[in-house]
Amino acid sequence: MNRFTTPFKSPSYLQSSLGIFMFFCSWGIWWSFFQRWLNTIGLDGAEVGQIYSINSLATLIIMFVYGTIQDQLGIKRRLVVIVSAIAALVGPFVQFIYAPMILAGGSTRFIGALIGSVVLSAGFMAGCSLFEAFTERYSRKFGFEYGQSRAWGSFGYAIVALIAGHIFNVNPLLNFWIGSIFGVGMLCVYLFWVPAEQRELIKQEADPNAAPTNPSFKEMIHVLKMPTLWVLIVFMLLTNTFYTVFDQQMFPTYYASLFPTVEIGNATYGTLNGIQVFLESAMMGVVPIIMRKIGVRNALLLGAFVMFARIGLCGVFHDPVGVSIVKLFHSIEVPLFCLPAFRYFTLHFDTKLSATLYMVGFQIASQVGQVIFSTPLGALHDKLGDRPTFFTISAIVLVALIYGLFVIKKDNESVEGDPFYTDKQLRERQAQGITD
Repeated sequence: MNRFTTPFKSPSYLQSSLGIFMFFCSWGIWWSFFQRWLNTIGLDGAEVGQIYSINSLATLIIMFVYGTIQDQLGIKRRLVVIVSAIAALVGPFVQFIYAPMILAGGSTRFIGALIGSVVLSAGFMAGCSLFEAFTERYSRKFGFEYGQSRAWGSFGYAIVALIAGHIFNVNPLLNFWIGSIFGVGMLCVYLFWVPAEQRELIKQEADPNAAPTNPSFKEMIHVLKMPTLWVLIVFMLLTNTFYTVFDQQMFPTYYASLFPTVEIGNATYGTLNGIQVFLESAMMGVVPIIMRKIGVRNALLLGAFVMFARIGLCGVFHDPVGVSIVKLFHSIEVPLFCLPAFRYFTLHFDTKLSATLYMVGFQIASQVGQVIFSTPLGALHDKLGDRPTFFTISAIVLVALIYGLFVIKKDNESVEGDPFYTDKQLRERQAQGITD
């Protein structure tokens, strides 16, 4: 493994960072307003929930397929190129296929929702997990910090979020077309930029005499039989699920309703979302430091506490300033789930299975939760309104936090991957003369 004094001297860091930057630009320009777009074409809360449930169902299936394929491919980028090509086509797909079928209603709408769930999930919702797992694998292979590279993804999302609301007010379909432009850029990055160190490692792994570095299919299927994984799946199902159910399905319309006009609300939400994701990008560099201070387990639990407080406080405050401040806590929450989750898998499980484990234990668990909760919480929202629904979600997260206190493994328990030590533990090991 190569080590660099600065990440900017690593060609793989630069290539991975630009690729994930382009992906989040392509996704964020339309995803942050997807729920608002569904509302503008006449869907109510329950119908929006059904769309999200169908999307989540497709996503969880595709993510497992992506995880198993990418673990077999190792660092080869064939699958990433295919997903980039799908992202590049999102604009024409939505305008000429998806939107007309959703607007048609009846059985045509349902068929359109199914087709859309496959395309949008393959290119973006499941694609997000693939790109994150792919970048994390590159970080371990080529010696750079994953959080520093992933931060460029948040930075890209933040940039497009600042303009998404203004573009949405002009024509919502423009957001999807701009997503296609970024998708083309992403496709070029993964298709044509292959640093020499990556070509060399691919050549080494292709040697028939080399030791196998990729897991067997039997090993990947065995993942589903791990009780310790299912314990974490339940935790993620009751926490990270609500990134989509609350933040994408409910919050945008609620926030826009706090302003004199919907147009002002849309524009302000886009700006606020951009600021929040800029802060999230910065926190991607801070969270590894937090993990070194408090450990992986405690960082995950801290993320759940921040989510519980943030969603609950959105029901307490009812003015734009107060809700805006609470929304910014999201910038702390996302890195506290994303980075510790990856480190938890590489700490307690075989690192060869990192993509499959991340897809199943983190992302697929969240998608299952969205399938379960999107429609009933959407209907509850239609019946009772914003605040009772927000308090209900916050209570579910609190239950998950209490559950996590008892079941999430400590950092020194069942270490089957790369060990993790806090700064304090490293100093103690150095004092004892332990260097491994």
